[in-house]
Amino acid sequence: MGKTELLITIILFNLFFVLFVAAIMVYIKKYRLRKREYQNEIKVTNEIHQKELLTTQLEIQQITMQQLGRDLHDNIGQKLTLASLYAQQLVYEQKVPQVSDRIEQICQIINSSLEDLRSLSKNLTNDNISENEIVTLIQEEVNNVNALKKCAVTFNYDKESFDLEFVKKNVLLRITQEFLQNSLKHADCRNINIKLTSSPEVYLTLTLEDDGLGFEYANIKSDGIGLANMKKRTEIIGGQFMLESRPNFGTKLTIILDNQI
Repeated sequence: MGKTELLITIILFNLFFVLFVAAIMVYIKKYRLRKREYQNEIKVTNEIHQKELLTTQLEIQQITMQQLGRDLHDNIGQKLTLASLYAQQLVYEQKVPQVSDRIEQICQIINSSLEDLRSLSKNLTNDNISENEIVTLIQEEVNNVNALKKCAVTFNYDKESFDLEFVKKNVLLRITQEFLQNSLKHADCRNINIKLTSSPEVYLTLTLEDDGLGFEYANIKSDGIGLANMKKRTEIIGGQFMLESRPNFGTKLTIILDNQI
């Protein structure tokens, strides 16, 4: 083999080697790209599955609450109504005049319990949520907490009406209830401020803030079931969940809905 043939052989060998290496690099690059695409597909599928699962859980919860509300209204409500009628009849017939005042007090207690039961039944069956604006629903919760006189709750909003579907109203109301309960039970707060605002950039922003004990959020992420539920509910309606808290500096929760669709 002459020098020319040897040189050509070396050049061809190097050329094939370079092409071989280039082919391997292209293959590795395509493999990594396909792997990344596959992982993204899995991630998207898991997110969709998780959202569907959370939505199903919420629907099951709503159905259960509706059934409980109907049972309360149809069963216990009817029995309390019957007891009230019997007590009123005793007073009317004056068969026991010496205790008529006590019986009237019993009637008042029963009637008051009936009103509470009707209100609870309406809330459980979601009629209240369907029929009212989110502003009205939150104001009712604020009034209930202020009636306890444990802390002062203020509610400010810049719109009377937000065009929200039932699920979004339900989720925002449940998150508000959860925050209020947590603040009353654990925060030892004196004030709770709630704001519901809208802007050209953001359709709805719900801000809940207390001046209580606060906490280190990082330390309770794994055990904060209530917080996890609020976050999951926010994800269901496509909202942003932002929580800020520090010991002795209170807690602030912000829920953002970019649009009403």
